[in-house]
Amino acid sequence: MLNIGLTGGIGCGKSTVTKILAELGATVMDADKIAHSTYAPGGAAYAGVVAAFADAVAPDGTIDRTKLGPIVFKDPSRLIKLQDAVWPATKNRISELIAEVRAKGERKPIVVEAAILIEAKWQSVFDEIWLITAPREAVIERVERERGLKPEQTEARIRAQLPDEERRKHASMVIDNSGTIVQLREQLMRVWTDALKRNG
Repeated sequence: MLNIGLTGGIGCGKSTVTKILAELGATVMDADKIAHSTYAPGGAAYAGVVAAFADAVAPDGTIDRTKLGPIVFKDPSRLIKLQDAVWPATKNRISELIAEVRAKGERKPIVVEAAILIEAKWQSVFDEIWLITAPREAVIERVERERGLKPEQTEARIRAQLPDEERRKHASMVIDNSGTIVQLREQLMRVWTDALKRNG
């Protein structure tokens, strides 16, 4: 039974790929949402985040992400503190959620969308890592259209993240998202059919 980590840079189309794989029958999970749950009150990373970021705690005791974001992006040392608290807790929670789904009888591949899979060293959770790639020009145009970021803002984000050449070293498969949505869907239907065969 395959557990698949789906990764790639900003604007490469991870969410679209995840949506199509769900339509094809995959159980899908979003590592971002799982990470946020770890520092909600009662979550495994909550105490650590509160201790390191008292200035981001809202009156109701939750972590105010609108305050947290600017704090960590201004100060790399505080970003590392946040990652040290949240990344291991998220890895454990992903493993728990996969185990829960398997215990309920799911036998098909499970796909976890995780932009920072490589950086966070979550490779051991997965049997396969699928990398989504797209040309830089397409990424810039897509991010501007969907998120309203200016090209220079997207360029800055691309420079700040792990390059695809590095991600490729860890990838079992590369999915090329340089064509149309129809071409992407056709490619994913082939990829998913092959995954089901490997899955046994």
